[in-house]
Amino acid sequence: MRHARRRVVRRVTRLAAVGGLLLGGAMVTNAVASEPAAPSIGVPFTAPPATGEGTDLVSRLGNSRTAGSWVDKTGRPVVAVTDDKAAAEVKRAGAQARMVEHSMSDLKSAAATLRSAPRVSGTSWALDYKNNQVVVRGDSTVSSSDWSRMTEVAEGIGSFVRMERSEGTFTTRVNGAQPILSTAGRCSAGFNVTDGKSDFILTAGHCGPDGSVWFADDRGRDQVGTSLKGSFPGDDYSLVKYDGGRAGKGADIVAVGGGKGVRITGVADAEVGQKIFRSGSTSGLRQGEVTALNATVNYPEGTVTGLIETNVCAEPGDSGGPMFADGVALGVTSGGSGDCTAGGTTFFQPVTKALTELGVKLIVAKSSGGTGAAPAPSASQGAASPGSSAPITGADVSTLLSRLTDPRNVGPGMLVIGGSLVALVATRWIRAEQDRKAYRQYYSATWG
Repeated sequence: MRHARRRVVRRVTRLAAVGGLLLGGAMVTNAVASEPAAPSIGVPFTAPPATGEGTDLVSRLGNSRTAGSWVDKTGRPVVAVTDDKAAAEVKRAGAQARMVEHSMSDLKSAAATLRSAPRVSGTSWALDYKNNQVVVRGDSTVSSSDWSRMTEVAEGIGSFVRMERSEGTFTTRVNGAQPILSTAGRCSAGFNVTDGKSDFILTAGHCGPDGSVWFADDRGRDQVGTSLKGSFPGDDYSLVKYDGGRAGKGADIVAVGGGKGVRITGVADAEVGQKIFRSGSTSGLRQGEVTALNATVNYPEGTVTGLIETNVCAEPGDSGGPMFADGVALGVTSGGSGDCTAGGTTFFQPVTKALTELGVKLIVAKSSGGTGAAPAPSASQGAASPGSSAPITGADVSTLLSRLTDPRNVGPGMLVIGGSLVALVATRWIRAEQDRKAYRQYYSATWG
């Protein structure tokens, strides 16, 4: 009876050990399959607008016959025109035409007059194509006397200049969209770019002067790179050169929080009405719309022109973070007013101008026949012409190995497998010892 119980115990132990091996193997397999080497890709996504068509029509018809373009809610381009002949040409091209009173030349002339007036910190203006107006805004820091003086300038230009007071203050957003830190404060990484020899982070120029050293941690142990070729005020962009010269794996991806990311596939100019996303190290991923272009903002530190105006929110620390739509890079966060609780206005430095001025190319995924491409360790390849995109090159063959050796991914499964193997070995050893003992007893009895 006792031997029967022992056999039952041994069999149960062996079955449990085998079950543990199967469970541990499943855990390891699931960890390897589910733990991404990079953020998961593909969010967010919006229906792509017909970007570029309206801009091309405006360029072809000229500033005296048009007053900008935008995309409607369906993504169809709309072009503001000043005469019937221009309207007919727009319709023949498949776009919508809207008749307006003031041309692009009028709008730009008004902006130039505002720019020539005495500078008032805390004010901004932008070209509102949809309403055929120039919108002037003043934040809470603008005094009554300064606002009255600007109102007089606007009235002298014409009724198409609209004056608005806004809540909060227009500030740069120092303090990724991953966080980068220096003695100047905290900003967000924008997009990875390359000059064909080295890789860089494109971020906001106000984040720090040339020579600023950036870290990925607040203790100054994980150095990322050094700022160079910055422009602020006037523009708001700069490069951070990677210490190792390479952007590394996932160079074509921007983080949007929660372990997710968006693969960047190209670069373009923003359009009014376009649905956009912004990512930053403080407030994460936010969605909004482009409300105006060619915006001028009078920050306390100086005036920045040619910005993209949006109704998406941002907070301190989001500066330099990426703005994009459907994987296309559009801008890096400059500043604005409000926050992500009450909402606000945020301005962005256009990526296209920054690339051209800096002589670098945006790092994007290498084409693989329309099936997408995995991120690679480096993007530097040959001579890079400015203002365009550079494919990433190379392949990461260590991805699977790194997952297998990462204790955070497979540690629990390996522990289960190890314990099961110990149990199997132990039961086998116990069985062998019992067999040897029984044999000795039998041999002694039969011999003696």
